[in-house]
Amino acid sequence: MTPEELLYTQTHEWVRVETDSAGAKIATVGITAFALELLTDLVHVELPEVGREVSAGEPFAEIESVKAVSDLYSPVDGEVVEVNAALADMLRTLADDPYEAGWFVKIKITDDSALTELLDHAAYRKQCEEEEGG
Repeated sequence: MTPEELLYTQTHEWVRVETDSAGAKIATVGITAFALELLTDLVHVELPEVGREVSAGEPFAEIESVKAVSDLYSPVDGEVVEVNAALADMLRTLADDPYEAGWFVKIKITDDSALTELLDHAAYRKQCEEEEGG
């Protein structure tokens, strides 16, 4: 998927929603290239355990750069069904391919009402431009 096809949070997470073979909605979550530019030199990522329940707007992971530690926020309510454990050893993947190989978690959505709060690409791009401008 291209960045234009994803949904976004105001806190710079991207979301790809797909339906699995059992009919469940699965949200794949990562952070945007814009956020990665702000963070710069990444040194560590702390991912949640599979099976953890997450809530929309609540932190589910941490990413650490040489500048700061930042929370990553869940865009939806649900259960973590998969984590991209390879990221911990390959943080460069995030910068190289944030929208495909650089995903953090897959969440089985239990309540998709939070999806209505997410931004489309145009709205997210506008937010980023406003943040850059000042």
